[in-house]
Amino acid sequence: MSQAQAASPSSHDLDHLAIDTIRTLSMDAVQKANSGHPGTPMALAPLGYRLWQYHLRYDPAAPSWPNRDRFVLSVGHASMLLYSLLHLADVKAEDEHGKPTGKPAVPLDAIKQFRQLGSVTPGHPEYRVTSGVETTTGPLGQGLGNSVGMAIAERWLETRFNRPGAALFDYRVYALCGDGDLMEGVSHEAASLAGHLRLSNLIWIYDSNRVTIEGHTDLAYSDDVEARFRGYHWHTLRVDDVNDANALESAIEAAKRVTDKPTLIVVKSIIGWGAPHRQDTAAAHGEALGEEEVRLAKRAYGWPEDAQFLVPDGVREHFAQIMGARGKALHEAWRERREAYARDYPDLAKELDLMLAGHLPDDWDADIPAFEADEKGMATRESSGKVLNAIAARVPWIVGGAADLSPSTKTALKFEGARSFEHDSHAGRNLHYGVREHAMGAVSNGLALSGLRPFASTFLIFSDYMKPPIRLAAIMELNVVYVFTHDSIGVGEDGPTHQPIEQLASLRGVPGLMTLRPADANEVAQAWRVALAQSPQSHKPVCLVLTRQPLPTLDRTRYASAEGVRRGAYVLADAPAGTRPEVLLLATGSEVSLCIDAYETLEREGIRARVVSMPSWDLFELQDQAYKDAVLPPDIDARVAVEQAATLGWDRYAGGLGAQIVMHTFGASAPLKALMTKFGFMPERVVEAAKEQIARCKAK
Repeated sequence: MSQAQAASPSSHDLDHLAIDTIRTLSMDAVQKANSGHPGTPMALAPLGYRLWQYHLRYDPAAPSWPNRDRFVLSVGHASMLLYSLLHLADVKAEDEHGKPTGKPAVPLDAIKQFRQLGSVTPGHPEYRVTSGVETTTGPLGQGLGNSVGMAIAERWLETRFNRPGAALFDYRVYALCGDGDLMEGVSHEAASLAGHLRLSNLIWIYDSNRVTIEGHTDLAYSDDVEARFRGYHWHTLRVDDVNDANALESAIEAAKRVTDKPTLIVVKSIIGWGAPHRQDTAAAHGEALGEEEVRLAKRAYGWPEDAQFLVPDGVREHFAQIMGARGKALHEAWRERREAYARDYPDLAKELDLMLAGHLPDDWDADIPAFEADEKGMATRESSGKVLNAIAARVPWIVGGAADLSPSTKTALKFEGARSFEHDSHAGRNLHYGVREHAMGAVSNGLALSGLRPFASTFLIFSDYMKPPIRLAAIMELNVVYVFTHDSIGVGEDGPTHQPIEQLASLRGVPGLMTLRPADANEVAQAWRVALAQSPQSHKPVCLVLTRQPLPTLDRTRYASAEGVRRGAYVLADAPAGTRPEVLLLATGSEVSLCIDAYETLEREGIRARVVSMPSWDLFELQDQAYKDAVLPPDIDARVAVEQAATLGWDRYAGGLGAQIVMHTFGASAPLKALMTKFGFMPERVVEAAKEQIARCKAK
């Protein structure tokens, strides 16, 4: 169809014209970049268009409107489908504070710069980069887990804030997925949880094109997907041809009417539809079509073959007249309800405003306990549970849970009204994930993307199961708190399969992730303060790494205040006033008290030592050089680093010749005391290493 022919088309013609515009924009963008995936956007253009134009409750002028429907493109490689929709719907950009700028989120020039440096059209959709992108998708299946978190959040928000005649939350969550998403294990965990919770506000649309990078899915995939999802307690629907507008319309409408379970719509498509020689092939899925193939595809659509990045007259206007007008009216009605709500329910309205702004109540930390000195002390998982409950009781939108381990990780919220979030009770603050660590991480990201403050907990060793969503939380700068307990060989008899060794180094290596391993109960309290008291514009996900075994609660009248945690590392115990230490003892977590014992021995022997507690390397590296040099004087070479974890990274602080009492194997199954002796985590070993370091430096 030529541009002239589209001058005065009917609504039906405009539908087809808009669909082909999505297809050709996608082809042109991938071809110009010579990189990307044109096949899926071409195939799914009818579905994306129908969902957005006729169903999505979304105001293009306000893409962060709290009650908008969410659209999650879990097939992130099909990003040009989303960018084309954002462009044609004239979605407006917002600044870092969520304020509209009046500029297009995805102008046509940005589509021409697809996958180029600095563009708002990166290869996979990225949250915070492009207004209108609900979450960063790339690793397949992650978007599905996020969508479950968004659906849980809607149910919680609806229950918390809606009042008779004042419904502020009733949005749906749509996620578009493909064969790759459903092969990934996280999709099983997420779908199982969603079915158990009967999240009828959740609709997944599965593009069953039966093609992956290596070829036809018959090579590796023969699941009966509909039977699988019925086994998860989902409603299932089927559309045999994605180009059948009536069938798509009927399926989406039917899904919206389901009230007791989530829905999967299986849609059959042909990847690279309209590309005559490249249909149903892996090449069409993973590379540009080539200039000749693009011309042939455009000919098949009745499109000007040599036109590039053409948006015919009437297409944007058609979006504005239907989707834009619907979203504007819905948003305006919501704003009026919210204004009335603020008058009728001022306390709840204030709470909602704080939550949506990313702030906390003024007194959020008023009840955090101070812990008295105690030689026997308590496990840091125990003190963390006390602190978490004290905070969460004052911050109603802190929600979370554990992967079937809350009795062990001490993360159950126990104050009055906390309750459990269940399929028939959505007010609860305790989420029960079952043994689903991977989904727990992805769901937590969805909760954070919805304005809640989630925590997620398991043993440190199982953080490996959660690495993909943790990494994505760091990329998106989401305020998720991970509570990882059983943090060392102190796990004891469970043996090396449960004794984390390399996990601390792995977490410390994630840019933008803050890792804290507190040494006693008062450091735990400060760690929670650090984790939650972040600027709304500079959130970081935080890992709290905690012990199973009791640790002494240090006497803070004798040793430095735990407020030093805020700076990542601090001098806990030092040489006598007016003298310089001969050796530095550096440690985190449970090994700090071990270094304190060694320090006391050295002091009795007249050897000047300094103990530096280093709960967060990340925070310490953010300090100015003067502070870092004050804590770790560059001219003191005699150093001993002690940590029940892998050595990686400690040379930065211990120095190339410093001693490191760390782990070089995977531990062993034995009682705690036997393990400490076997692997050298004893005060006398630290004392010995300290003396050797002093002697080495004197000899030098």
